[in-house]
Amino acid sequence: MTQNDNIRFVQGNEACVEGALYAGLNFFAGYPITPSTEIAEHLSERLPRQGGKFIQMEDEIASMGAILGASLTGKKVMTATSGPGFSLKQEALGYACMAEIPCVITNVQRGGPSTGNPTHVSQGDVNQARWGTHGDHAIIALTASNNQDVFKITVEAFNLAETYRTPVIILLDEVVGHMREKLTLPEVDEIPVVSRLRTSVSKGVDYHPYLPREDGRLPMSDFGAEHRYNVTGLFHDMWGFPSNNPKVVSELLRHLVDKIENNVDSMTMYKEYWLDDADYILVSYGSSARSAIHIAKNRRARGVKIGVLELQTLWPFPADMVREKCANAKAVLVVEMNMGQVITQVKNAVDNPNNVFLANRIDGQLISPTDIKTILRMIQGKGV
Repeated sequence: MTQNDNIRFVQGNEACVEGALYAGLNFFAGYPITPSTEIAEHLSERLPRQGGKFIQMEDEIASMGAILGASLTGKKVMTATSGPGFSLKQEALGYACMAEIPCVITNVQRGGPSTGNPTHVSQGDVNQARWGTHGDHAIIALTASNNQDVFKITVEAFNLAETYRTPVIILLDEVVGHMREKLTLPEVDEIPVVSRLRTSVSKGVDYHPYLPREDGRLPMSDFGAEHRYNVTGLFHDMWGFPSNNPKVVSELLRHLVDKIENNVDSMTMYKEYWLDDADYILVSYGSSARSAIHIAKNRRARGVKIGVLELQTLWPFPADMVREKCANAKAVLVVEMNMGQVITQVKNAVDNPNNVFLANRIDGQLISPTDIKTILRMIQGKGV
């Protein structure tokens, strides 16, 4: 492949498709929904050509069921949706957490609740990604502000799903999903790709599908192949059979949470701009971060020391990293397109939550550098 062959001019949704194929996606089930539909459209053409399977399901619930079943048989799987569809997927998402089924769910966010604002941008699903399914659980959710990073975090989403046997959510937004810009495809093996860890236990030997190795990973056996085992959404023992033994329940729940929460540092992805001497730090993510970077660059040219911390890992929230990066700032401004979902996490993380402020829009329009500048001037006017 020549250098020019590596270059594409694509939407963010197409960059997600390219990243998924690079990571080894070989089964996709989904249902069209604005603004994520292009992901399904492109995969319906591309995936079969590469030997994979594409199926359009009758609804979002069936889509989740299909990818979970395919994952258990050994496939790398993904579905794509937006807010209303993401709501319908929550029960099966919890099932995937409990049964430890690797899968990737892409949510290209739009205005809500309910049908909301189908063709306009929002970042209102951040907390839903974390708490949408019921019960104590942990989750991984990644995001990006440009197409090159969309490709990268999509590959990483598959890697994390396979490493930790867990669902991973890609939280894009309408602006990123539909924005066209340059994408340079990496060469094969340029970005590491994690393969499914399969058990070395021979056929006829007792296989424990939920017995972690010393490194915490759980080897899998393709369902319907050499080993018979049980898969359930109930609390279960190492064989997968339901159990209400308090010790079994407690140990399993702690395992499900700890395998993610104890590995926050290794999962944390972020980008930083001009933080070394920043008096004011803008914490942002997704398309909002593009406006934050623009205004920071503009204000620095006028002598205002502004830095940007762009989050790419939203869950598990990288509180220690945020605390460290924001430690010397006079004020922290969280830039997001919701009523304040990440700002709560930032306030909990930093040493002085009273100096954390919100710059936001909730009207379906991309937050602009001017919107951010207005809040900055208000903060400066207060002498912060």
